[in-house]
Amino acid sequence: MQKSVLVPHAHLPRGHRARHVLTSTVDVFGTAHWLLAERAPQPGGDALPVDALVVSVDPDGNVELTELSAVRTRWPCLDRLPDGGFVVAASRVHRYEDASQVQVFDALGREITSFSVGDAIEHLLVDEEGRIWVGHFDENPIGIRCWSASGRLVWTSDDAGIPGLFDCYALNVSGTVAWACPYTDFPLVEIRPDRTRRPVRVWANRVRGAQAVAVHGDRVAFYGGYRTDRDRLVHGEINGTSVESTGVGLLSLPEDSAPGRRRVVGRGSRIYVQAEPFTTWGVFDLST
Repeated sequence: MQKSVLVPHAHLPRGHRARHVLTSTVDVFGTAHWLLAERAPQPGGDALPVDALVVSVDPDGNVELTELSAVRTRWPCLDRLPDGGFVVAASRVHRYEDASQVQVFDALGREITSFSVGDAIEHLLVDEEGRIWVGHFDENPIGIRCWSASGRLVWTSDDAGIPGLFDCYALNVSGTVAWACPYTDFPLVEIRPDRTRRPVRVWANRVRGAQAVAVHGDRVAFYGGYRTDRDRLVHGEINGTSVESTGVGLLSLPEDSAPGRRRVVGRGSRIYVQAEPFTTWGVFDLST
């Protein structure tokens, strides 16, 4: 079985590792971001809101710090806007918290607006135009939606004809295009909301349970799966109406050990993987 090794991408500077990592991501331009708090959140513990620090490391290794005031969630999703601001969203939300679920901060860390996108966020990714793509999991099976940074609904999967869209297992946002691989049927889905003709294209797919997907031309890679397939990497080719598998392998960390708990982010041809203790991002690039 072929083994692919993650290439080191970004590291949280050691001077910030004493803080707790609330969450981390890689934005559409390849910059890694860590949202840090003084200590780990406890259910029913510390009062909200809290101040937090975003540490950003760009592909050249340059470090930028942004202090966010009054973050109102203990279990956040994070991404950066093209203008330097940030989006922080509560992945789970109670009804009385809906109006403030998503907080949008400017480049100076000041909150400028808030709105709701719905409970059970699986993925939150910002595209190059500053639109916020949200994929939901099955405790709120409303599919995939795209929002403006001001809270306007731009696109919804409600009438898109995506089969078996019950849980957005994998979501990839690159440029202004989104790719998805949703449960229960796991089709490969391309979404181009700006295209007037066929904004959504769907290919049948036999790979089940992938947590991330990468696309480069007619080539595709699916990462993850159920049980013993959690480190699986399946290569495929888009042919007509389906994806045909061309090989199955494993994706491992640079030190040649399989990742345990991890975060994954899909961006075009790239799959970024971050394993515990969540201080380092590695990358697999389908285009190389």
